[in-house]
Amino acid sequence: MNKFKLTLVVLFLISFKCFACLNGETKTLKNGYLIYIDYRGIVPRGHNFDAGVSSRLLFELDSIYKKTKDIDYLSDKGYVLIVLKKYEEALKLYLNIEKIKPNKYSTASNLGTLYELMGENEKAYDWIKKSIEINPESHEGSEWIHLKILEAKIKNLSSVSGEFLIGTSFGTAEIPKSSFSKSDLERLSKSIYYQLNERITFIKPKDKIISILFFELANIVKIIEKNKTAIEIYERAKEYGLDNELINKRLQYCYQFEIDYCESRNLRLYDANRDLRSKMNGIDRDYVNQIEIILIILSVVIAILIIALVVFYIKWKSLKDYIFLNDSKTNV
Repeated sequence: MNKFKLTLVVLFLISFKCFACLNGETKTLKNGYLIYIDYRGIVPRGHNFDAGVSSRLLFELDSIYKKTKDIDYLSDKGYVLIVLKKYEEALKLYLNIEKIKPNKYSTASNLGTLYELMGENEKAYDWIKKSIEINPESHEGSEWIHLKILEAKIKNLSSVSGEFLIGTSFGTAEIPKSSFSKSDLERLSKSIYYQLNERITFIKPKDKIISILFFELANIVKIIEKNKTAIEIYERAKEYGLDNELINKRLQYCYQFEIDYCESRNLRLYDANRDLRSKMNGIDRDYVNQIEIILIILSVVIAILIIALVVFYIKWKSLKDYIFLNDSKTNV
């Protein structure tokens, strides 16, 4: 592959990534505090937590709970503790909430997350399973992937595959393929996106399971014909540690696809310009020149009129101020 062309494509994609915007999913606490606004799109970037999340917010939520006895404020306090990485304190709080009000979905879900972050995967599995029983559509119906992730961790699978995690494979050719319909692939991509967006909020590179999920998401995006986005997601998979022949083969194909597209587009633009020039050959050049002269004269006339109006306004304002000043002196 031409290295210069590849460099241009990479720089273009990096600049494209920098323009990713917010206004994706949001989370607002019971007290009205907007704790995060995520990036919009199909590339997981993790939750964009507000920089103002602090102990002061914990104190406010705790104070409101003591006044209202509304358990949701206490649950939100636990969530803020997780954001602040105070896992032990959050664990004690959620276990206490479970005693006060058993079988609450947010409690089961957050306990599952906490136990996983603390490395207690079997307890995490039990709580996530319970959260699904309470609310099967939780987390956009994607928690089945969470259970597969925890299962892989519990079994300590050294060769965990994408097929194990999401129940399907996209082949070993340079172009991923699937027998799923587009709508099925879109639903699966949303589930993978949701799980990735939650996980990369708390887990930084490198992580094998996250890298595999990124890879499978990129495969789906490529099949749906979003080549440029697929490249970005494949690169995230490599960032999280996936580096094998298959991902390199698919990345190379995607980059070459972008190069071919750019070259074909430039060629089409060149052909369009050439056609325009050929059509101009049949136009009376003197007529075109006359039009250009008329436009220049009109521009000059308009400029003179604007200047005249400005001068008139300045003189009129000066005269008005002079008259006002004389009237003031007469009144005195």
